[in-house]
Amino acid sequence: MKLWYGRFSKDVNEAADSFNSSLSFDKRLYRCDIEGSKAHCTMLGEQGIIPEQDSALIVTTLDEILRDIENGKLEIENAEDIHSFVENELVSRIGTVGKKLHTGRSRNDQVALDLRMYLRGAADDIISLLRNFAVTLTDIAEKHLGTVMPAFTHLQKAQPTTLAHHLAAYAEMLCRDIMRFEDAEKRINVMPLGSGACTSTSYPINRARVAELLGFPAVTANSMDAVSDRDFALDFLYACAVAMMHLSRLSEEIIIWSSDDYKYIELSDGYSTGSSIMPQKKNPDMNELIRGKTGRVYGDLTALLTVMKGIPLAYDKDMQEDKESVFDAYDTLRASLVVFDGLMREAKFNVSRLRECTDGGFTSATECADYLVGKGVPFRDAHAIVGRLVVYCIENGKTLQTLGLEEYRRFGDFDENIYDAIGAETAIGRRRAPGSPSPERMTEELADLRKRLSE
Repeated sequence: MKLWYGRFSKDVNEAADSFNSSLSFDKRLYRCDIEGSKAHCTMLGEQGIIPEQDSALIVTTLDEILRDIENGKLEIENAEDIHSFVENELVSRIGTVGKKLHTGRSRNDQVALDLRMYLRGAADDIISLLRNFAVTLTDIAEKHLGTVMPAFTHLQKAQPTTLAHHLAAYAEMLCRDIMRFEDAEKRINVMPLGSGACTSTSYPINRARVAELLGFPAVTANSMDAVSDRDFALDFLYACAVAMMHLSRLSEEIIIWSSDDYKYIELSDGYSTGSSIMPQKKNPDMNELIRGKTGRVYGDLTALLTVMKGIPLAYDKDMQEDKESVFDAYDTLRASLVVFDGLMREAKFNVSRLRECTDGGFTSATECADYLVGKGVPFRDAHAIVGRLVVYCIENGKTLQTLGLEEYRRFGDFDENIYDAIGAETAIGRRRAPGSPSPERMTEELADLRKRLSE
């Protein structure tokens, strides 16, 4: 039975009824809906709005309904939405007393509560998974403090760094993602129940008591805003989108690094796939999927922003479109984090190949220029000298490491110390400013990462 049947003289058109229904996706809110209803009903009894014995019976029966859903005895079906399902099931079990549950509330503030409760749990879950993945990257980085690799700008080899430095950069991104979800939770964790359809209720309700029962630290300040606000959902979606962007960036690097031209990393068979026609293929499909699914989560954020952009106060049915975007973004990010964490734990890095690519390029060109600066050559002039050295090396098939001392001396004031100066370890070790890749600084950063991730 529709909760609003009294105003209507005939049933809703079958196609319209299906179009209007949200049960197929909002049924995952069942626990939030039942817990919210229990708190509301407890308050109704305490306030004397309904008899306390009726309140107790309703709460007990709601607990039974929850148990029956979770043990598979009760299937969620044949209702307009999860709120209708729970109330109809309640009434079918205890009759007229069950019809008192909805006193002093509307589905407008009820769904706002359910979504906030759901997102509070979802944010906590994502924060935990982000923390796990950041710890995984920190663990790997700690094993590779001395693993030399090229740093890139414009996808061109730039300067020598370490694998620890590179992976720690992504751990820092994940730390910021955690902060974004924690910040979003501040706005999620505000209790809207008691706002009614849009102007609250004339019953002597106790909103603070409901908030206390549900663990909300605050209640919404304006009933019209409370039922029409989805900023908190947008905050959650934005945090999901940024986190997916970070996973996509790392995925792009893993895809490149695992290619036959790079060979920086070997992915586990457990996180790779093959080709139906090319027997030799081992494809980084997990990372390609994460890269692709990032666009999907961007779409979820854009969809809700677009839904909300023209809605007048207060509640409008457009807002039913909020949940599918939120659920999809949460599910997608969650699955991506679980898979990526396992993938990185089983991946193997090709340390010798990383070293070869560092020495084989011109990543020490800046160190070469700094060497000349140490001999009194202005940096700009030193930059030009080393630029000409690089051209000479390219034309003669050499690197800065294989260039002979006499060849060096054709271009400037070089001596045998140049070879030590342009060594990758020397270049990395000299970078001691906070945030740099020297072993001392990286040890400090990783320790700080662990501290932040444990708090």
